[in-house]
Formats: sequence, C-alpha cells, structure tokens
Amino acid sequence: MRSGNDLVLASDGPSQLGIGIPEDYYSPMTARLNVNIDHVATVRQARRAPEPSVVAAAMACEQAGAYGITIHLRGDRRHIQDLDLQVLRQSVATYLNVEMAATEEMLGIALHTKPDAVTLVAEKADEITTEGGLDVKANISIVRATVARIRQGGILASLFIDPDPLQIEVAREVGAQQVELCTAAYAETTLGARAIHGEGSVKASQELRRLRDGAALAKQYGLHVAAGHGLTYRNVGPVAAISEITEFNIGHNIVSRAIFVGLEGAVAEMRTAIRQGAICK
Repeated sequence: MRSGNDLVLASDGPSQLGIGIPEDYYSPMTARLNVNIDHVATVRQARRAPEPSVVAAAMACEQAGAYGITIHLRGDRRHIQDLDLQVLRQSVATYLNVEMAATEEMLGIALHTKPDAVTLVAEKADEITTEGGLDVKANISIVRATVARIRQGGILASLFIDPDPLQIEVAREVGAQQVELCTAAYAETTLGARAIHGEGSVKASQELRRLRDGAALAKQYGLHVAAGHGLTYRNVGPVAAISEITEFNIGHNIVSRAIFVGLEGAVAEMRTAIRQGAICK
C-alpha cells in the first residue's frame, strides 16, 4: 500500500506529461501547494551568476509533489527576470502562477507568455517584500480593466488582498475569479515567543478568525480561495484547517529550509504540514 508521500503517474490533471505527482493530489481534503521560487533567483542575482537555475528549482518542486510554481515579476526585476518567465512557461509541467502589479507593462508580458494564472499584487519600489494586500477599492478602475484583459487572454485572474470583507466584495465586483488572502498579519503574530504568551496568542487567534471569515465570504461569493505570505512549517496548520482555502503560495520558508534538507525535502515537509493541518478540518 502506498503512503501519502509516494508518487504515482498522472494521466490527466494539470500535468499532461505524466510526471510523478503525489497520490493525494486530487484529495478534496488537502489544499494545493504552489512553491514560490523567487528567492532561488535572489541567490542567483546576488552574484549575477547563471546558477542556481530557477528551471531546475521548478523541476525539483514538481517532482516533490508541488501542485504548481509561483513567481513574482517585479518592476525592478530584483529577482525574477523576464527570461525566467519565458523559460518557466516552456518548462513548468504543472501550473504557473505569476504575481505582478497592475501595470500596462506587466499586463503585456502576461498576455504574451500566457501563464495559467496572474495574481495582481500591491508593489512598492522600496519594500523588502510585499507589505500587504492590494487595495482593490482604491484602485477599482485599473483593477477592473486589468482583470478583464487577463480573463480575455484565457488566464485565471486572482487578486492578492487582505482578508477584509470590503476588499473581498470589490474583488467579486471587478470580476476576479480567485482571491489570495494575505496571511502576513497572522504570520507575524506566530513568530517566536510572542505567539506563546498572552497578547501574542490572542492576536494570532484574532487574525486566524479574520482569515476564516474572509475565506467563507469569498467562497459564498463564488470565488476560489488561496492564501499565502509569511507562512511557515510551524504556522501553516491552522490556516490549512480552513476548508474554503484550496491553494497555498509559499516560498521563503521552503527555500530557507532547502538549504539544510534540499529543495525536494523542503517541499515534501511543507506538503506534510499542510496535510496535517487539513486533518483538523
């Protein structure tokens, strides 16, 4: 009998090429994992070297059972480059999700390369990482127009937003097919000792409730629900227990862990953490 970590050959689904995928791939109980490989490119760009290869990283993630690959093509090209997107579109056999700002430049790139999904995000030139969800309400005209063109291009349109009822409602109004709920506020409360004692634990529970309520509302509106940002092996479980969330986009923690256990091992460990959390649904 196969264990949940064993690989079987797929004849259909996102992989049409018959690569090995996990036996629980189609299980409704376990949310899918897309691995964000931005920071593989960060290491490469630190020396402007040809390695590590983002294509090799994507292949390793797929072989370890990742549902798909996520990258963020930023305006300043600090990690992922245009060529990376092109070669990944040709190489990724599962599912390619591209995060980008709602600009004409990025929209043109997306319509040309045709990833499976585009996730529109807020972006600031001086930020270390994405600092929060996209304010769809404040940018409703440009987001509505961008979503329409993404969908016309045959690409799934997703919005990275905070778990705020107003933002979720407006996401539906502009025609998004999916929302990715920003888990940054929750994740911040789970770091170190602050998550164990008093106020930190209470705050974590409050943020988890916001995610739970936001996911329920989004599903009620007919939206697919994803989640991500700042999630780790230690804190993903309670979020994975939210049944409406069917997809995770996680990167930094997996790439960090890969330094010690290898990329395939790190992906497998995160899949296990998500699966264990889902058991608590």
